[in-house]
Amino acid sequence: MSFEKITLEVTQLAKAAGEFMLAELKHFDPTKIEHKYGENFNLVSYVDKETESRLVEGLAGLLPGSGFITEEGTVEQATDQEFVWVIDPLDGTTNFLHAYPQFCTSIGLLQGGKPVAGIIYEPFRDEMFYTWKDGGAWLNKERLSVSKVDRVQSSLLACGFPSRQNQKTEAYMNMILRITKESHGFRRIGSAALDLAYTARGWFEGYFEYNINSWDIAAGILLVQEAGGTVTDFKGEENYLFGGEIISSNGRIHQELIDMISESMA
Repeated sequence: MSFEKITLEVTQLAKAAGEFMLAELKHFDPTKIEHKYGENFNLVSYVDKETESRLVEGLAGLLPGSGFITEEGTVEQATDQEFVWVIDPLDGTTNFLHAYPQFCTSIGLLQGGKPVAGIIYEPFRDEMFYTWKDGGAWLNKERLSVSKVDRVQSSLLACGFPSRQNQKTEAYMNMILRITKESHGFRRIGSAALDLAYTARGWFEGYFEYNINSWDIAAGILLVQEAGGTVTDFKGEENYLFGGEIISSNGRIHQELIDMISESMA
């Protein structure tokens, strides 16, 4: 099996998904927004669901017998399949609903629970990020590499905010305030997949988030790693895909980020 070939075929599906989203944005009806869990965040629309259904159909035909982990649950979720697609059909739904041009489609492929391919497509810029195991990280046929900044003090970072309150929320926000003062600052795009993609391309030195889901990061994890970066959980270990927390970086500032975060979140 060629992960390169599969990845390049998936880019076509991601491209079509992005074109569908842009077309729907022109006449989107805001009354069709749904609120997950009855909250004023975690929004979803028919565009999310229809995009996911189209991707599932295409991916199932590309790799028969594979399973799915998807944000919107439009298909039976994976159990014990060797190959599993992890899909966020529209990462940055709130941005989309406000016509703010920072959203994307994120598709990751796992083999035995480990990422072996990743595709992130940002339709507004027509930017296709893609990677496969041992194949490097790419943006529109140009190879990506993480930045060479070697300290947090000189870094531009990205982060996400927890969508649900819990006992660590206050500590997390205080930690963000601390790192803001000790770096060049933060950017919050509202799309974890793009945060990872922009870390891989060297725009950000690092990105971290708490209470994150696998479909938000499955594609971007391998992209950062293949671009020469490092990905761990907050403890510096490998429980990041399904562990609900992630730190990604250019590798050079990684331990410094771990130390700063662990001190604040202890």
